[in-house]
Amino acid sequence: MSRLRHPLVQIGITVLLTAPWILLFAYNTLVGFGLLPGTPIHLGTLAEVATTGVAVLGASFLLAWGAETAEKDVPRAFAIAVLAVLAVAPEYAVDALYAWNAGAGGATAEACNALSPAVIEAGETQIARACHDANLAVANMTGANRILIGIGWAGIAIFTVWRAIDTRDPAVKDREGWLGDAVRLNRDIATEITFLFAATLWAFLVPLGGGIDAIDTIVLVGLYVAYIALILKSDIEHEEEQVGVPKYLQQWSVPWRPIAVLVLFGYSGLMIFTAVEPFAHGLEQIGINNGIPEFFMIQWIAPLASESPELIVVVVLVNKARSTAGFNALISSKLNQWTLLIGTLALVFSLSFGAYGILPFDAKQAAEIWITAGQSYFALAILCNFEISVREAIVLFGLFISQVILEFVLIREWLALPFDSYELLLAYTAIYLVAGTLLFVKRRESVKLLFGLAADAGRDALGREPVHEEFAD
Repeated sequence: MSRLRHPLVQIGITVLLTAPWILLFAYNTLVGFGLLPGTPIHLGTLAEVATTGVAVLGASFLLAWGAETAEKDVPRAFAIAVLAVLAVAPEYAVDALYAWNAGAGGATAEACNALSPAVIEAGETQIARACHDANLAVANMTGANRILIGIGWAGIAIFTVWRAIDTRDPAVKDREGWLGDAVRLNRDIATEITFLFAATLWAFLVPLGGGIDAIDTIVLVGLYVAYIALILKSDIEHEEEQVGVPKYLQQWSVPWRPIAVLVLFGYSGLMIFTAVEPFAHGLEQIGINNGIPEFFMIQWIAPLASESPELIVVVVLVNKARSTAGFNALISSKLNQWTLLIGTLALVFSLSFGAYGILPFDAKQAAEIWITAGQSYFALAILCNFEISVREAIVLFGLFISQVILEFVLIREWLALPFDSYELLLAYTAIYLVAGTLLFVKRRESVKLLFGLAADAGRDALGREPVHEEFAD
């Protein structure tokens, strides 16, 4: 083996990608606390975006290696769940910041309803700014979730089929018909899809409560806790042989192997958590400086930046012909964002508010939640037969990007369209619901199989015998 191709050299080179940012961050932190003399160093916007972007890239590789190595000692689903939480941690931080500011500013449903949308958008008073931050918390959350499916699920499916020409990925199946080639998913993902389906159905009810409240927190966080408890009892799988850095680290003995995993998780998590926020903020500032509205940047550009570690990790897995693990990571990320992210917003809001409170949002953000739930519903209808074709991925991406473009056209008033943003969101919600329902009906046998597999996985985790023998592979 060439010295430059040795796994430890690869880890060292990857860590070097993060070094400029971690040194800058450490120096500014120590100066800020008075532990070092001098003044903080502030890079220009472009330089900061470049430095943090490279750090995120390096951290994503380390995170992927850590998750793959961990599969030797813990169930794969749990390793991927940890990966997903670490990869999207910055998204939680951004949303928590807006929810905190909303509570600290005294935003309540009554106070916000008394203000016009124009007054809230202008943010000239404390309560108006607080209501605006509450709306931004919801907008950032819904944007992140729709990007994960519209770009993540769709883009990775197309990328996987394309890369299969070289990787010979066994999960990619040739299908007849126009763009019929598809990525087959492992049936073990039935548990994640079932929990995500339950969270999606609940999300449709969230706007009906006038805001995100304690009931939403209990239900959505409860779903995620139940999911983690279930997969922790799953068996450890060893049938998929690793290559490269994970294969090398898996050969280490205990306790060095678990220590290596914890170091990779800890270091990459620190990099992602500290670097993604300035990376996203820098992109936001570049967009605003070029005339793109703040609200649009916070809903779409900032979440796209915060989702980048997850997408990079999945690309790494696909390049190793591990598309099944890649899709598991994407679905796990969607599940934790669609449960923990929404569910914890009310808790953060209440803590800053100083008492129990409901995170309010306006009618536009209610529609944003409905379209996000609608997109999730349609995407799950696509995956319910455990595959996604290139054609389906293109439709998923097309619906997502067309809505974003139309909304941008409305914001910039480039064309006089016969509908406003609210009506546009409701129309796309209806499209997603109709298309998803038709698919579910058409694939009702696959839905029966899906829920049967999930039920048997639950029984198996609880030490009970499966009752659906026909669901066995």
